[in-house]
Order: sequence, then structure tokens, then C-alpha cells
Amino acid sequence: MPPSRILLIEDDQSIAEPLIFGLEKEGFVVVHALDGQEGLRLARSLSPDVVLLDVMLPGMDGYEICRRLRQESTVPVLMVTARGQEMERVMGLEVGADDYIVKPFSFQELLARVRALLRRVALDRQGRAGTEAIVVDGIRLDRLARRVTRDGQAVELSRREFDLLCVLMTNVGQALSRQELFDRVWGEAWVGTPRTLDVHIRWLREKLEPDPSNPRYIETVYGFGYRFVQPEKK
Repeated sequence: MPPSRILLIEDDQSIAEPLIFGLEKEGFVVVHALDGQEGLRLARSLSPDVVLLDVMLPGMDGYEICRRLRQESTVPVLMVTARGQEMERVMGLEVGADDYIVKPFSFQELLARVRALLRRVALDRQGRAGTEAIVVDGIRLDRLARRVTRDGQAVELSRREFDLLCVLMTNVGQALSRQELFDRVWGEAWVGTPRTLDVHIRWLREKLEPDPSNPRYIETVYGFGYRFVQPEKK
């Protein structure tokens, strides 16, 4: 099996060089871009397994790079930022980042997050959830093809949105706790803001619900978590 390829988009050589050294020592192939334009070009031409993306870059910041990547790719993106405020982290998730890590960080933490992303991709490719489709009302989720339609129309979801919806629809009618959803979608090693789950639920509702402010599919179980339901026929 060939080694995983990591694209590092980081303009600070004092940060990039030790990361490249450490990741290559762990057996990864690392390609380095110093700015966003070069990073986008390499992402398109090399199809990396993971992108490590700095937020503060010259010319085009990491948020815009991530937004553009998400228009054409589902490659896992780990956002690397010096900003620790909650809204900055939420912004990264909203533009499509899969995870984030705040500077200063230990190399072992970054390595663990990279490996967690790669494990999730590997499980996706194995079609761990099975080959059959799940159909609830007008929503159809094809687990093997990783496609979702609503009333026959394709619904574009990020990898994390798809995984979350898959867990919810696999357990139709069952209330799932916030912790269980985090463990099953983000992994037990996830360390981040609890708002991450709420943000992804909001995105799913905006894409699937006829009226996101009055959801008929994804119910909030107050003080506990969420539940996907089969709407009653009228």
C-alpha cells in the first residue's frame, strides 16, 4: 500500500520544516505549498489524502482556499490556526474543514488528528455501513455510493454531513445522544467545541428540510441530542 500523501499549505518555513520532517519520519509523503494559489494547484493535480491548511496566508486566506476546495473535492482538510476564539473555529468548519488544530500544538496531537482523518476515509472506502440504500419519506441515502437525494434531486453533502446523516438515518426514530454522535462521526479522540454538532445539524436541515426552522426530519431531543424521524402521513 503506497504511503499517504499530505499537502501542507503553510507560508511560515519555521513551522513547515519541522512538520515536514516529522511527517516524513512517520512514513508520509509531504508536498509543501507556500501560498494558497500554489496549494490549490497542487490539490487539483496531486489528489492528496489530507490537506493541512494554515489560515493566515498571503493573498488568499485559508477559509477561501477551503471554500474553493469544497466546491470540487471531499479531501479531508485539517485547518491549522493561531486563532483560538470559538467563532474562528466555527468559521473554519462552516467553509468545509473537517477538523482544526490551534497553534501552538504538539506534533503528536497533529499526528493523531491526521491519522484519525485517514482512518475515516479508509472506512468510507470500505463501505462500512453496507451497500443498501436507506429511504425515509422523500430522502434516499445510498451508503455505498455516498449519495443523497431528496424527491429525486441530488443533495450535495460534505463527508462529515453525510456521515452524520447516515448515523441518524440508520437509527430512524431513535434518540442519539450528543456524545454518541460525536463518537461515531468525529471519533472518540475528538476535542473541540460542542457547537460543531449543532452547526452540522443546521446545515443538514437547510439542505433537507422543506422548512429548516420547523424541521420534520431531524428533531432536537432537548437536553440529550437528536433523532431522525419518519414524518407522519397526512
